[in-house]
Amino acid sequence: MPNLLHDLILRSAETHPTSPALTHKKVTQDYTALAADIRQTAQGLLWLGLSRGERVAVYLPKQLETIHSLFGTSLAGGVFVPVNPLLKPEQVGHILRDCNVRILVTATMRARQLSKVLADCHDLRHVVIVDSNEELPEIPGVETIGWQSLVLQDTVQAPPAIIDTDMAAILYTSGSTGRPKGVVLSHRNMLTGAKSVAQYLGNTADDRLLAVLPLSFDYGLSQLTTAFSVGASTVLMDYLLPRDVIRAVAKHGITGLAAVPPLWTQIANLPWPEEAQASLRYITNSGGALPRATLAALQAALPNTQPVLMYGLTEAFRSTYLPPEELAKRPDSMGRAIPNADIMVVREDGSPCAAGEPGELVHRGSLVAMGYWNDKERTAERFRPAPGQEAGLPLAEIAVWSGDTVKMDEDGYLYFIGRKDDMIKTSGYRVSPTEVEETLYASGLVSEAAALGVPHPTLGQAIVAVVTADTDAVDSEAILNHCKQKLPAFMVPHHIQIQASLPRNPNGKIDRKHLSQELQDLFQDPA
Repeated sequence: MPNLLHDLILRSAETHPTSPALTHKKVTQDYTALAADIRQTAQGLLWLGLSRGERVAVYLPKQLETIHSLFGTSLAGGVFVPVNPLLKPEQVGHILRDCNVRILVTATMRARQLSKVLADCHDLRHVVIVDSNEELPEIPGVETIGWQSLVLQDTVQAPPAIIDTDMAAILYTSGSTGRPKGVVLSHRNMLTGAKSVAQYLGNTADDRLLAVLPLSFDYGLSQLTTAFSVGASTVLMDYLLPRDVIRAVAKHGITGLAAVPPLWTQIANLPWPEEAQASLRYITNSGGALPRATLAALQAALPNTQPVLMYGLTEAFRSTYLPPEELAKRPDSMGRAIPNADIMVVREDGSPCAAGEPGELVHRGSLVAMGYWNDKERTAERFRPAPGQEAGLPLAEIAVWSGDTVKMDEDGYLYFIGRKDDMIKTSGYRVSPTEVEETLYASGLVSEAAALGVPHPTLGQAIVAVVTADTDAVDSEAILNHCKQKLPAFMVPHHIQIQASLPRNPNGKIDRKHLSQELQDLFQDPA
């Protein structure tokens, strides 16, 4: 059995040597070729002087060199840091400085855009350029090297000894509130996640997954690790238009597709060709609640595809899933604990909540991350002793306290109420944005919706709904009237704002913090 992250590829190269592992555009690598490139990349990084536990950042779109760099770093004993390619230089610079990156793997144009911020990255020693071996960009204080020079080294060095509790990766949150923080994941964390997901999705070597989410996002990276764990194939894709995703499903015979609610909303009502309907065995959703109307449209378009609704947080990767056979009975549930995880719902004092009683979701088990890089204060807030431990246990087990308010029914299925940070407090009531948003979607008048609490001089917070619509004929009054019919007065939005689009964070989710900042002064007296 594999103990380290890169073992997923090396083992599949032994068990499925000629099976396709990765496809990018017109190039497909089998597991034998992929394992060879991982080994070559690891040797190149060791030749550059990478030491055990040092960080290697990869700032590239999805391409073969991206995967070789991530897993080659793992094999070399380093820690990989996938940087979302949508981030701007200042954001990238923060990540490189924050986790003391030694080696950066990127492309020529990106390196030039980063040249000013790299001057402040004092721990950075090498920049590897994947798209050129000549005329490399000059970066003061840093050695630049071409990809071919890296991977064609003929020296052979033994990588340092590492074990499954050592660091494997640092994944940075999107940073919608202040500076992003780096979640440190061990090899054990990532292997447990891959095994768990493959188990409840029933993945096999015959599966073909489409990777459309950023690899800097744990949900996106999971498409690779889950596939590699069973010898399945992954198609790498950075799409421009939502319909491109559907075309790729049909073209490549995709069996599993993962996305976040905004993308599902965009593609649910588009035409799905017969090839896509025939191949797609399951779809998964995480990163927020999937609106009922969107789910219904997907089920109508893909009658033979199983939807699997999931909930997770980067600090513990994945926490719950709803088995497809339970969907009709519990359409609003976020599911039950995934394999190898224990999920509890507790009061503020750590005591367990009764069935139906709202409380904080706490996750314990081998998926719990190692904390936030170089941030003891925020780590202590989120990573705390698990509730209900035996008094004689000398060292407390650490769990992730999610900050999410949920409730559990008598059968152990959970229902999301809202984040502590996002709950709207208006006129003395606590309102879940999710419940308001579901009502907006049920109207059939909106395409996307975000409910927010905005400062109000008398209410504390007023509820504002920011929405998009498919037609100009829809007005805010019609949406508001629907809400008045379906919601109690204290939950009805005080303001409906129709926009052409909603802002996204780098992981593709609706950027609620950005919207909230834009609307801070909506109800303030101009005088």
